[in-house]
Amino acid sequence: MTPTPTRPSSGPAPATLATRPTAGGPVPLVLTRTDLTGLVTPADVVAVVEQAFADLADGTAAQAPLSVAALDDAAHFLPMTAVSGRAGLAGSKLLADVPGNRQRGLPAQRSVLVLADAHDGAPVAILDGGLPTRLRTAAASAVATRWLAPDDARVVGLVGAGGLALEHVSALAAVRPVEHVVFWTRSDATAATLAAQVGARHPDLKVTRVDTPAAAVGSADVLCTLTPSREPVVRGEWFHPGLHVNVVGAPPRPDHREVDGEAMRRSRIVVDSVSTALHESGDALLAVAEGAIDADACRTELGDVVTGRAAGRRSADEVTLFDSVGLGLLDVAIGRLLVDAARAAGRGLPVDLSA
Repeated sequence: MTPTPTRPSSGPAPATLATRPTAGGPVPLVLTRTDLTGLVTPADVVAVVEQAFADLADGTAAQAPLSVAALDDAAHFLPMTAVSGRAGLAGSKLLADVPGNRQRGLPAQRSVLVLADAHDGAPVAILDGGLPTRLRTAAASAVATRWLAPDDARVVGLVGAGGLALEHVSALAAVRPVEHVVFWTRSDATAATLAAQVGARHPDLKVTRVDTPAAAVGSADVLCTLTPSREPVVRGEWFHPGLHVNVVGAPPRPDHREVDGEAMRRSRIVVDSVSTALHESGDALLAVAEGAIDADACRTELGDVVTGRAAGRRSADEVTLFDSVGLGLLDVAIGRLLVDAARAAGRGLPVDLSA
């Protein structure tokens, strides 16, 4: 059985409060993707994301219900809004989910993150949302892996090798002694890119491409599903004792899923947010609709595990599954980290929005 990790320490972060805008203080920053690149380490991000989950469970952060604005199914717009007392920030990320963009040679998901002072509402920063989203999504999987995966997990399996893959390898390597990355993708170009990226960032890791999703599952101690799939690409019949699964890639749409009902039925499920999972996670909702599980199977939140209100891994053979839809609070938490690092590094464009 995996030893229980220690929950994050509580208490304010003095540097965070000291850098919040006040009258006559720093003007808001506009931060591009280039500005944000290389500012923080995966371990930094995992730490603030883990604390954010704990803060949400403790009631020192608040998360608005996830809602969707859409004229049709072609484009969904989701404002993801939260406030964090620890970060001293409120924030909202506007996520645009436009699957047809792939045919246009554009990202299917785009986002922009706006941060404001939690005390007086003053604007703090506007950030490109792409890099923060990848970093905090991978960090959420790493937090779940820290609390739910076997302590000696060494093989990471990836189903999908796109934009989330490299950050997942880096984040998981911050919490487990990863030695081998096994991945499946349909795209030869994507496979070559991921192998080169992992080799450059983690030269000590062995990297192997496999021919089927089942092979990735069978080899893995920790499996991450990273596809924007509408139909299951991973089946529960492939699961083996002791496996931990991070279900990450499907967009927040109730009709999209990466794993089948049997995968959900065979696993102990932990979600990032009960309300979000039971409204926007197709992996959860379709499994409930099929009768594979009931809604009560999706009522353990990761924040409750981190704070000790719920158990982490309970036995060596238990199969655990983290259903990750995405929380605006995590964007606020990493936004604080990135803005502080950008100011310290002299990056970003200061813009007085009230001028």
